[in-house]
Amino acid sequence: IHAPADSEAQGVAQALARLLRPATGFAIPVVTGATDLRPADIVLELTGTEAALGDEGYQLDVDASTVRLRARHAAGLFHGVQTIRQLLPVRIESDMRMGGTLWSLAPAHVVDVPRFAWRGAMLDVARHFFTVKEVEQYVDLLALYKMNVLHLHLSDDQGWRIEIRSRPLLTQVGGATQVGGGTGGFYTQAEYAALVRYASERFITIVPEIDMPGHTNAALSAYPALSCSTRPAQRYTGTDVGWSTFCVDSAATYALVDDVVREIAAITPGAYIHLGGDEVQALAPAQYARFVERIQEIAARHGKRMVGWEEIAHARLAPTTIAQHWRSDSVVRAVAYGARVILSPASRAYLDMKYSTDTELGLHWAGYVSVRAAYDWDPATQVPGLAERDIVGVEAPIWSETVRNIAAVQRLAVPRLPALAEVGWSTQRARDWPAFRERLATHAGRWELLGINFFPSPEIAW
Repeated sequence: IHAPADSEAQGVAQALARLLRPATGFAIPVVTGATDLRPADIVLELTGTEAALGDEGYQLDVDASTVRLRARHAAGLFHGVQTIRQLLPVRIESDMRMGGTLWSLAPAHVVDVPRFAWRGAMLDVARHFFTVKEVEQYVDLLALYKMNVLHLHLSDDQGWRIEIRSRPLLTQVGGATQVGGGTGGFYTQAEYAALVRYASERFITIVPEIDMPGHTNAALSAYPALSCSTRPAQRYTGTDVGWSTFCVDSAATYALVDDVVREIAAITPGAYIHLGGDEVQALAPAQYARFVERIQEIAARHGKRMVGWEEIAHARLAPTTIAQHWRSDSVVRAVAYGARVILSPASRAYLDMKYSTDTELGLHWAGYVSVRAAYDWDPATQVPGLAERDIVGVEAPIWSETVRNIAAVQRLAVPRLPALAEVGWSTQRARDWPAFRERLATHAGRWELLGINFFPSPEIAW
């Protein structure tokens, strides 16, 4: 493998070599520069002249002697590597040497650029806690399908999952349980920083979410003086929503929020912090709007752009803020302030919804989300009043009321996650359900070798 001297490009080349070595048994050295080429060499190139490739696009050319991958940035090289990976026989995913396999790539000329800049998934680690290793497994799955955002839902009524050194009770008290009981858990700041690095090496940005002013019972169980909830502020293991809230007229509440945002911002190199804002039933509309505007300012003061669920559009938003659609058309209000939108329509993108009536895991309050429902929609026409220029991207959430481990996450995510990844990457005219279901079927062997607990949807001709 030949790669530029650029450190990120070298990292991509080394990742490709690590992928190819176990199954092939080949040494596959990585060298700097593209001289002295031999048959079957792979060449990675960075070029500043291919403006049409953007920040994440790539060009892949395969002929009888060489695989040549070009991009403007290392992210494009990484995405192109995933295409090389998918074009190779599925046995490339084995961690054992697979003798007798012809490791070939068909001749190809591919120019590939993503439709949307934000192609994400959300994992709820608050209702049930997931270990660092489990989250890393999810990151690997996102990377395989060229997704570039992992939104971590780090707090809710049932658990607080990130260490805040200036507020130790948040994890000591708020992190000690989860839905149905159990010990819960949390990430130290060092563990979180390691997760951020792991994701960054795969060109995935972690967006942390601390939900507020509602969905805050775990925090309020640690600091009950800040509670204006309609129930006592004590540890909670159920799944009802809407009843918890900070006292939004209290200066002490904003002192806590400032401490939390400041510490998380310091260990989050990405531009965004998600501050929730959804399902608040215990506040008057004016109180809610004032709170959103205050926390938006706090995020900006600590160098972050705020993301929030669609309800935040009832407040005055900064043009840098992003509203996340999940059920209504209220995000159109956000666009009036110059803000942009992430699309996560529950009936299309919520991966915690059941596939069908006989699915064991998941919920169905938003209906049943089949693989076709996850794939066969157009973000540009999903919400009346939104144009494509208003949409920063799409995101597929998994809420964890019924999901306790990464195997359950995989069962709900795959094969719908690849469907939503293609919604985010490919243009509408390039997508076709009959063709997609045929292509998707070829990935089953890959998932088996990777140990992914996928759902064998009857919609797909496996």
